[in-house]
Amino acid sequence: MTTAHPTSAATDPLGSLDLGNVHFIGMGGAGMSAIARIMLAEAVPVSGSDAAASAGLSALESLGATVFVGQRAENIAGATTVVVSSAIRETNPELAAARAAGLRILHRSEALAATMAGRRVVAVAGTHGKTTTTAMIAVLLRGAGESPSFAIGGTVPALGVNAALGTGELFVAEADESDGSFLNYRPQIAVITNVEPDHLDHYGTAEAVYAAFDDFAALLPVDGLLVACADDDGARALASRAKAAGKRVCLYGTASDADVLLMAARNHEGLGTSGTISWNSGAERVERDFPLAVPGMHNATNAAAALAVALELGIDPEQAIAALATFSGAARRFEAKGQVGGIWVFDDYAHHPTEVTAALKAAREVAGEHQVHVLFQPHLFSRTREFAAEFATALQLADAVAVLDIYPAREDPIPGVTSELITRGLDRSPGYATTPEQAVDSLVAQAVSGDVILTVGAGSVTELGAKLLAALAAREGGADGLG
Repeated sequence: MTTAHPTSAATDPLGSLDLGNVHFIGMGGAGMSAIARIMLAEAVPVSGSDAAASAGLSALESLGATVFVGQRAENIAGATTVVVSSAIRETNPELAAARAAGLRILHRSEALAATMAGRRVVAVAGTHGKTTTTAMIAVLLRGAGESPSFAIGGTVPALGVNAALGTGELFVAEADESDGSFLNYRPQIAVITNVEPDHLDHYGTAEAVYAAFDDFAALLPVDGLLVACADDDGARALASRAKAAGKRVCLYGTASDADVLLMAARNHEGLGTSGTISWNSGAERVERDFPLAVPGMHNATNAAAALAVALELGIDPEQAIAALATFSGAARRFEAKGQVGGIWVFDDYAHHPTEVTAALKAAREVAGEHQVHVLFQPHLFSRTREFAAEFATALQLADAVAVLDIYPAREDPIPGVTSELITRGLDRSPGYATTPEQAVDSLVAQAVSGDVILTVGAGSVTELGAKLLAALAAREGGADGLG
């Protein structure tokens, strides 16, 4: 079991500069490294550790952080504040030493809230789509001449980093609901991409998930705005409840009553999407072309959310649409890893059935009349137990499926819970793969020019993109594309 550490930011209104020397346990992770990067830009003394060396750790060290590979009690020497995520167990030697020394211990979300102090916050929450939508908003704002601070759960090529300290008043942040810690933020604008049961290892019930999102919407001030997806039942229901409670609401999506209405979105040649978008401007309804450089209806919908935020902030909509057209994606969000012999390899972080469905639909749009091959790694035993049938249904969208063993992440094994709970519901082959090597070999053997191979999951499956490209190159006798 892991231990959740979040408390209420309302009881600790400190800013970054009030935290003294800050030590991050597990600093190489996407969320932790983002906060560390911002604090370094604020000239906060930062140190941190992780179990293994990584490019992320090296980047932070080059910015001035003191970095430790391996986690030992002595690493916290000189720290005033220690930052942890919910993945850090109470038995961690650094956390145990910090508690024994009586140091201030903050959950990751509380540390991020400290960096937001004094800024106007745009927080993006939802069961899926948070990273891409947050990244789109940040890219849009920069393209429109703003200088926002941002913290995103993945590196964004158009931004070059996953976090930065801007000179303006705006702070755009991905708000993680997985452990309830998004309730530590105080947004001026809250974006809800969708609301579905997930992270039941933390919440226990679907009703508790819905209640947490209600609490998040309730954090908005009187002049705040809830931007919610009209196409998602959970987000729409949340918006209705928030509106009844007196909150301002803006709906976006393809539903006919959306305030920011996405129309006729379609995949076009290459990896992009195009469509039309409309919104109210005074007494008139404005309609514009809406070109995007990323595929998938889900990405077009995420971009509509970003435009809704821009309209609320008074950003010129023409500039906003032009900036969104330059968005090329975020790391591990249907990320193109390369092309060999006419076969594209993509990687996606999807780890919930709805996300897997969206990723495979995007792959279908790219592949057209050709085939889609998916290499899926389930994430967490508890999630696999809860959604095995739904995962099997989602994976049926592919022509060939290989499923790896469950990536445990923060969990201990649950008796009887294996990937076979998913594969027994498949009528695709090869189904269960005993090793990553077997999975790579089986999918490469079936793929032909025009096909798409997609690695999917929140764990180590991302490392197999390079192996797929190498295997394809070996089969073709050479490589081309992005590999």
